[in-house]
Amino acid sequence: MSSCPSSEDVEFYALKTAAVQFYRNSKVPQEIERALNELFYHQPEDRLGFLANYFSGLSTPVRISKVRGREVFDVRGQLVVEAQVFCIVRNKEKRMSSASILSHFPLTRTFHDLNAQCDERLEHVTTAVQWINGALNDMLKGRSPCDQTGADSVLSKFFLPYSTETIELTLWPKEESVSHCESEMVPSTPVPTKEKKCTDRKKKCNSVEKPILPPEPPKPAPAGSMAIGSLSLALAKAGAEVQERPLYKYIASLKNPEAETQFHIPVPLITILSCGKNSHGKVSLFEEVILVPKPGQQAKQAITTSVELQREVLRIINNSTKSGAAHPIHLEGGLLVLSFERLEHPLDLINEASANLGLTLGVDVYLALNCAAFDLMDYSKGKYEISTGTLKTPDELVEFYRGLISKFPAVVALIDPFRREDPEQWEKLSHATGHTCVLLSEVSHDLQSPLLHGAAGYVLRYMNEMTISDLLTISVQHHGAVIMGSASCEPCGDDCLADLVSINSSCALMVSAVMACFTMREEASTAPLHHTC
Repeated sequence: MSSCPSSEDVEFYALKTAAVQFYRNSKVPQEIERALNELFYHQPEDRLGFLANYFSGLSTPVRISKVRGREVFDVRGQLVVEAQVFCIVRNKEKRMSSASILSHFPLTRTFHDLNAQCDERLEHVTTAVQWINGALNDMLKGRSPCDQTGADSVLSKFFLPYSTETIELTLWPKEESVSHCESEMVPSTPVPTKEKKCTDRKKKCNSVEKPILPPEPPKPAPAGSMAIGSLSLALAKAGAEVQERPLYKYIASLKNPEAETQFHIPVPLITILSCGKNSHGKVSLFEEVILVPKPGQQAKQAITTSVELQREVLRIINNSTKSGAAHPIHLEGGLLVLSFERLEHPLDLINEASANLGLTLGVDVYLALNCAAFDLMDYSKGKYEISTGTLKTPDELVEFYRGLISKFPAVVALIDPFRREDPEQWEKLSHATGHTCVLLSEVSHDLQSPLLHGAAGYVLRYMNEMTISDLLTISVQHHGAVIMGSASCEPCGDDCLADLVSINSSCALMVSAVMACFTMREEASTAPLHHTC
């Protein structure tokens, strides 16, 4: 008689049967056979490395395991949110990327404003972290990090109810005071009285300039909006990491899957100094004086020139030369903030510094001016206060710009020379300057704003709820848009600004010569610049 199998034999047989079924269903032996055949055919020097690469290509596609948000500090010590993306890569969880973006908070000078802003910033950042660690984590878990369009759609749909609610709460109390606001519109010049008679009969005594329209209400930024932009950027970086491609090539492929292999390096616009409204001098018109390198110059050379020019400006100020510039207030994120007494002083100073370096303005280097005129309107008088005691009506400001560009032909671009509520002056100045000086309008806070007649393009900052897909859409709808890394004294939120210009925008505005050195990629520093605006 045959003895009955032991329990160990039964368990072993069941294990062998399960193993056969497992390998038969998974087809692992066939894959191993193919791998060994490929190994024999190629006979590489690193045999195990060859097998590792072979099986790596057969692994399960990378999926998002979780996203995390945390509070971090930027270079100014201000609280911002950082988004992190974790993925399962070959059965192991790996942190693929992280990103933080610019905030919408303006620079403050007084302790009271700073204290109030800190409380608001804390609320925004805390809400953003809660969104990322909560609802957004559940929505994105299990998705492919390479599905940028789908992920951005999830982010935008999640944010839409919060955006709509914030806008309704902001506009509701204003609906009751529309008539009151209209009654407060002030004329840019007083109505002539009966005592003042016209000396020139060709001019009509009863002609009155159009009243100054009140400012458009700013688009509110809901608390937590930074979660959308930072997470979209982090997902793009994760997708580039998965595909083992540079971020700029990955972003370009999102716009065009058959993107060209050669890229033009857009022009880096580098801020040299600031003497805007927040400076302590009389001049408040020039929020930024920006260096524009000449066409064909290498990016590395352009950045080197900007650094040398800023150093020469500092040397001139310290030596108290004839330019008449006051002592610097401070360096904010690498940006030199100065005070001036006359409107021509900033450009005279740049001209003198350029001459000392053997550079000719208008030949070797050019200038762009960020006027930020929307902050300069004195609504009680209906005029722009471009410096202390100097008031200009919108039409008078047109003539001022014409004279300034005539005196300094090296100025090739003006950013926000007027408010958006003064479209006639935008068009007048555009016709007056022709192609010698282009006008740019910032629309970072409202991407749906129509392009003003006379404006040559957009100025954008990647911030708040803006997604990578939004940037791609804007670049298609408005070819030649300008991406601005940051405004005035605000530092760049992430080190990938140079990669974002692969969306085919004309320029990338960097906050200062110092920040530009850290933003431009080494592989792009020796490439020739390509002017398209």
